[in-house]
Amino acid sequence: MKLLDIDNNSKMPVYLQIAASIMAAVRDGHLVRDQQIPSINEMSEEYLLSRGTVEKAYKELRDKKVIISVKGKGYFINRTDINIPLRVLLLFNKISNYKKQVYNAFVKTLGDNVFIDLHIHHCNVQLFESLINNHLGDYDYYVIMPHFYDQKEKAVEIIKQIPPAQLILLDKDIPEINRPHAAIYQNFEKDIYEALYEALPSLKKYTSLVYVNPGIVPYPPEIMKGFRYFCRTQDFDFSIIEGIESNTPVKAGEAYIVIEETDLVNLVKNCRNKGLVIGKDVGIVSYNETLLKEILLDGITVISTDHEQMGITAARMIQEKRRELVKNPFKLILRNSL
Repeated sequence: MKLLDIDNNSKMPVYLQIAASIMAAVRDGHLVRDQQIPSINEMSEEYLLSRGTVEKAYKELRDKKVIISVKGKGYFINRTDINIPLRVLLLFNKISNYKKQVYNAFVKTLGDNVFIDLHIHHCNVQLFESLINNHLGDYDYYVIMPHFYDQKEKAVEIIKQIPPAQLILLDKDIPEINRPHAAIYQNFEKDIYEALYEALPSLKKYTSLVYVNPGIVPYPPEIMKGFRYFCRTQDFDFSIIEGIESNTPVKAGEAYIVIEETDLVNLVKNCRNKGLVIGKDVGIVSYNETLLKEILLDGITVISTDHEQMGITAARMIQEKRRELVKNPFKLILRNSL
């Protein structure tokens, strides 16, 4: 077993990284009480460290009573009841109601003995690069939502700097990483196709489908691709529009697939202003479930991944030290708006 995990680019002093590595090994059960650890000279030679640095780390561990020195024999683990919280860097692409669901479930499942540092990269590769470079080696796990729409190749190279055992991708996998990392992902293209196919009997009431593409906030292009594929394979007339404003024409016989909530609100207002009955004259399918959609207009039909389950699965992967690729559940909730 590799005892030390040293990152020379980290802002954490090397002696503290040595101490943290040994305490983490104790926490994880790799080192047990009375077990001997390498001498200062052995540690220095094996990891190409200065003797003074290792000495300083061992003093830190002795002061915490984690190790003891036995004259003529060496250093031994003295305590295994140390409380060392896991450190997790959580990197979201944006803050939204859905991301809050993921975050709350993640935090609740991990419990109290975990330090979680949340940052937002706003799909900006330069900001993302700065966040990773400034924190490499500072955390036990890096949980990342890798939604990038420009410079994707560069983002992949940045992510590859993170040791695979410490990396969990959230919401989207990146096969190009080509390393044994963990991911809890959506299959955006396939998910929307299968959800709309399940809603096919209700959608057949309408003559055409309209996909409302968010104008400002980027979403995975695979969602639109899956919508197009569904319409073509099921012989639906369809159109794609950029957002919905107060003056956007809405016609009877259309069913709308709406991604952003602002567009959903404007669509509902436009229907009311024109006297169109939602669920009869106009159909609405909204992307991503919220409590409000359950009661609005006696229920808005949604297609949605299970955001809470995504957070729970990520947390359990950390707790159980699993490295898997897990597709997150995606479902249709059929309500009165369709």
